[in-house]
Amino acid sequence: MNPARRTAFILVVDDDPNDVFLLRRAFKRAEIKLPMRVARDGQEAIDYLSATGRFQDRHQNPIPCLVVLDVKMPRKTGLEVLEWIRGREDLKDLPVVMMTSSEETGDKKTAHLHGVEAYRVKPASLEELIRIAQEIRAEAEDHCREASPPVEEPKR
Repeated sequence: MNPARRTAFILVVDDDPNDVFLLRRAFKRAEIKLPMRVARDGQEAIDYLSATGRFQDRHQNPIPCLVVLDVKMPRKTGLEVLEWIRGREDLKDLPVVMMTSSEETGDKKTAHLHGVEAYRVKPASLEELIRIAQEIRAEAEDHCREASPPVEEPKR
């Protein structure tokens, strides 16, 4: 898929609402202007990215320009989602940042083998999370330049 056909927003895939809340705060403090959409687990992320189930309307559910992906989630892990993304011709170049509580060397190695842009461990402090959000902002600025403007998120 041509990056120009992607839309200027970040898809955050995380099953912990508290982590999503803190990430929203960190994005705001890091001055990330792109809207954020959330998938609550790995299978929901795959459904969203493949336009299946309730995400069939690609106009209302466009492809993001960047994905922030947790590792440890129900139904499908972040590593399974990353492998799925890299296995699809239309998504294999979609930028993915892993942000996880997992410090396991194997997880990090697997993520890098599948071409993750960055692998960051979720910090204990908001200030450190803001620093990571600034790194995500730099990735977004790099990868979302040619993306289409965001559409309003559908009501669920």
